[in-house]
Order: sequence, then C-alpha cells, then structure tokens
Amino acid sequence: MGGWTAADIPDLHGRRAIVTGANSGIGYHTALQLARRGAAVVLACRSAERGQAAYDRVTAAVPDGDVTLGSLDLADLGSVRAFAARHSGAPLDILVNNAGVMALPRRTTADGFEMQFGTNHLGHFALTGLLLPALLAASAPRVVTVTSGLAWMGRMRFDDLQGERRYWKWAAYGQAKLANLIFTKELARREPGLLSVAAHPGYAATNLQHAGPRMEGNKLMDRAVAFGNVLIAQPATAGALPSLYAATAPGVQNGACYGPRGLQTRGAPAKVVMPPQAAKPELGRRLWEVSESLTGVTYAAPANP
Repeated sequence: MGGWTAADIPDLHGRRAIVTGANSGIGYHTALQLARRGAAVVLACRSAERGQAAYDRVTAAVPDGDVTLGSLDLADLGSVRAFAARHSGAPLDILVNNAGVMALPRRTTADGFEMQFGTNHLGHFALTGLLLPALLAASAPRVVTVTSGLAWMGRMRFDDLQGERRYWKWAAYGQAKLANLIFTKELARREPGLLSVAAHPGYAATNLQHAGPRMEGNKLMDRAVAFGNVLIAQPATAGALPSLYAATAPGVQNGACYGPRGLQTRGAPAKVVMPPQAAKPELGRRLWEVSESLTGVTYAAPANP
C-alpha cells in the first residue's frame, strides 16, 4: 500500500510529549511510538489501573525510554487543573488531545456538562489553555486534537449544547467532534507560535466503540461492534498513524486535518478535507467564548521577558 509509516517518525530525543487517553487504543500506540523515537512521554490516563498496565507495557517495549504516568480525568476540571499544574514546569513540544468517549447514553461530567461535549471538547480546551505557557516555551510546539469522520454529521447547537432539551447520542458525538475541528482552526488563528492540527483515525478497532452499547446493556450492538472491528476496521496501530504524522512529520500545515487517505476509513495518513463549518471564523469565535465561560480557562500567553 505504501505511504507514511511509524518508521518515518523523526528522532525525538530532547522533546517532551503528553498524550491523553494513552492507556489503550490509538492513544496507547501514539505514546508508544513517540517513546520509541526518543521523546519523553507522559501517559495521561483516567484509570490508575489501566494507566499502570499501559505504562508497564510501554516501558517493557522501550526499556530505556523516558515515560511517566499521569492522572487525568477530562470529565473533571479539577483533575485537569491538577494535572496541568504538575506537568507545566518544563517546555512541552507535543500535546496530543486524544482521549474521548463516543455515543454514550446521556451522562454529565463532574462539572455538570454533557459527557461527550465535556470530555471530548471542554476538557481538552481547558487542558490546552492551562498548558499553553509550557507549549509556547518549546521551540516548535504542536497541539494535535483527535477528531472523527463523524464530525461531518455534527452541528453546533449553541441553544442546547448540553443536550438538556433534546439528546441523541450520535448527534452529541458529532457535535463534540466538530467542536474539536473548530477548536483546532481557532487555536491556529489565535496562537501563531504553535502548530494546531487535527487528526482522525478512520475506522480503527478500539475499545471506544464498545462503551455506549455496554453502558446501555445492548448486547446485540456490542456484538455488532466486535464483528465490525474484526472484519472492517484497521488495527489501532494504523489508526494512530494520522496522530503521529500530525505530531511529528515535516510539512504539516497549521489548522489542517490529517486522516487516512482516499475514503478516509483506512490507509496511510494524508491531509484530508474538513467539514466547511469547521473553518468558519464566526463559529470559532463563538465556541471559544462559550468554552472560556464554561471552563473558566482563558488563553493568556506569558509576558515577553
């Protein structure tokens, strides 16, 4: 098939990276490959048990690597602030906003936000803002925000962002993933000192697809997801390649999105087309203002010395 692979990742010694949701799936393989190429990597994980298991696997695979396990729950702004305070003391070269939830029955975060919008967008918005001084202290920082092809079905419902009046799990997921793209574009406009790029994995076999059916007790859908993951999806190792490309490859364009080329379901990473809504500056400004208001996080760059 050809194309860019993990073997093309440049040497990353001397660079520091944080990957959210690094305990499994795409996040795990993103963190593993960054560590293999010499980056100092923080595995930012919600579950201490699953995070420790991922840490053990990465350190076994890269015994001379510089790997740290960090506790981060993106559905709790207190946890986000605590994590950022612990990990903002040194320049940060790469932040991969990877963690997410998909198509859940309506739940709320610790701060009362709808879970998908709160975790996938607001948690990462807050984390990126709190880590911004560390990012801007690096020589060539990148922020990679992981979206989904289902962003194309998304619509920003500013009159009901939290799905309080009407909730459909797939519409809420599409909105959150579209918000990831709008955030990527707006961050690129506001912070020229870093590269803000998006990535989507195509259809990759991970645990993400199982969460919703299992929370609903829908065994038939859970089996259908397992069937699709085996017969149709590409492995998580391949699904991580767009994130790795966006995080490390030369020539990556600010504000662009990278995913599987062609039909965008599987294959080598390439620049891909975004939904037109993602590029609208008025949507970017509005989402930014709402996000600052909801999270209490503003993007204040450090003063020049």
